[in-house]
Amino acid sequence: MRLKMCSIHVKDPAAAHTFYTETLGFDTLMAMPEANLFIIKDPGTGDGVPGLLLEPIDNPIGANYMNAVYEAGMPAVVLGVPDVRAEYERLLAAGVTFKGEPAEDPSGVTAVFDDGCGNFVMLHQD
Repeated sequence: MRLKMCSIHVKDPAAAHTFYTETLGFDTLMAMPEANLFIIKDPGTGDGVPGLLLEPIDNPIGANYMNAVYEAGMPAVVLGVPDVRAEYERLLAAGVTFKGEPAEDPSGVTAVFDDGCGNFVMLHQD
């Protein structure tokens, strides 16, 4: 058994697709703008989840969930990177807003940023 698909709710799937592909570097698995459907995939080895659906918040349950997670300051997604500090610097230079500088704790090095689409995203050093 393996994970087939995950999703996060976003305010604007097309804008999220642009951010996740152009700024973060993910690849497009599927894009159907006419259906407001965008799925991205890991550009790396493919060992992770095959796809991440950028789900529209076109229902109250999805909107309430996304807003509550965001207001609580909780990351909706955790992305593994080989060097959090280097990725932090790259994304900071690209205009990405972070909640703070990278921090280290027993789980490793992490940094959290705002994706501009309604979610906080955590970088975690692999």
